[in-house]
Amino acid sequence: MSYFDAASSAPLHPVARQALLASLDEGWADPSRLYREGRRARMLLDAAREAAAEAVGCRPDELVFTPSGTRAVHTGMAGVLAGRRRVGGHLIVSAVEHSSVLHSADVHEADGATVTQVAVDRTGSVDVRSYADALRPDTALACLQSANHEVGTEQPVGAVAEVCRAAGVPLLVDAAQSLGWGPVEGDWSVLTASAHKWGGPAGVGLLVVRKGVRFAPQGPLDERESGRAAGFENLPAIVAAAASLRAVRAEAAQEAVRLRELTDRIRARVPELVPDVEVVGDPERRLPGIVTFSCLYVDGETLLHELDRAGFSVSSGSSCTSSTLTPSHVLRAMGVLSEGNVRVSLPPGTPEADVERFLEVLPGAVAAVREKLGASLPITIATEDALIVDALGKRCPIPVIELAKVIGEVPVGATIRVLSDDEAARLDIPAWCEMRNQEYVGEEPATEGTAYLVRRLS
Repeated sequence: MSYFDAASSAPLHPVARQALLASLDEGWADPSRLYREGRRARMLLDAAREAAAEAVGCRPDELVFTPSGTRAVHTGMAGVLAGRRRVGGHLIVSAVEHSSVLHSADVHEADGATVTQVAVDRTGSVDVRSYADALRPDTALACLQSANHEVGTEQPVGAVAEVCRAAGVPLLVDAAQSLGWGPVEGDWSVLTASAHKWGGPAGVGLLVVRKGVRFAPQGPLDERESGRAAGFENLPAIVAAAASLRAVRAEAAQEAVRLRELTDRIRARVPELVPDVEVVGDPERRLPGIVTFSCLYVDGETLLHELDRAGFSVSSGSSCTSSTLTPSHVLRAMGVLSEGNVRVSLPPGTPEADVERFLEVLPGAVAAVREKLGASLPITIATEDALIVDALGKRCPIPVIELAKVIGEVPVGATIRVLSDDEAARLDIPAWCEMRNQEYVGEEPATEGTAYLVRRLS
């Protein structure tokens, strides 16, 4: 079985396993106690903090360990927003942030504050000027991930940090996906990360708050971790997290070159091997091991099952794989195709042979899914100036399949109205038009669902 979902959780690094087992014997006592076992535990905790701080590029007393990366985000955002409440309550986030950031933003907005969501381009990258334009006198905090978790696009953190610093606004960086590859550039103020993303154990997060940043911990205070992470430290996991971060950093430069070559190969060959595919994300400014593509006329969940049966573990941002039947917020913000979405994220050490076998298996898997989903002839209604495709009650990718089947039945310049009540159609029909050189006119309300207008250009 080839595990290609390291962006969700990387396999446990051998150094993490060794450190975890060793510290189970040595680090079980309370590090706040003064007796021998407690002092030994405190030494392990201090050493782990120093190692993690060195990897991040901060002072040890600026870094605390949290029970998860998500908890680090929630604590970091809440603490800075509370600490700067006299400045104001305005919060800036990008449209492609991790859900932990966006959920915190929703809570902040529900409490009566204002949130500005900065849009991204089709590669998933923010424009530095958009962050500069969003800054206001009452801005308390800005948030920007270092690299996107779904498509791998790296963000211009250094430049955004510079404009935020000039305005006196702290920048919180979610570095969960990138920290294993190197320190985050720029003069950021707050940083969060999660150990299981770089091969450490799950259940350990990092929260770094630079000296000088106003920070007010929320909730009941605790004497541990500078009052910013309540509860008894999971010392064996913390030691393993710090040890593995140091280990993966030592291997990062060489492994990044190798994985980048493999993902470049996937980016180049998938469109050659599989028709009607869109590779998404920035082709240059991206993490080494992530490549994401979407296949027209494919149910994402079915495709993932096909690939799983063939021995490949991958993930998807397709609406067809979610319980809400809505596209990933990242793909939606980028305006790219969501149906049949596949994210391949290679863990360090992935053999070249596994990638070659994936490229051999993928065309057959996509073809099998497309054959299974061969929709019956669409229900169409001809009018004087348009053809209406009734796709009500049909989920992705059926509305787009039915559109593709009838586009040739109308003359060039004529319009097709696709009736759909599937939220994914709002994203996938415009994306299909761009891929097939047809014109997406827009949408209009219908008696049921929404009518999506497409004009045939060729």
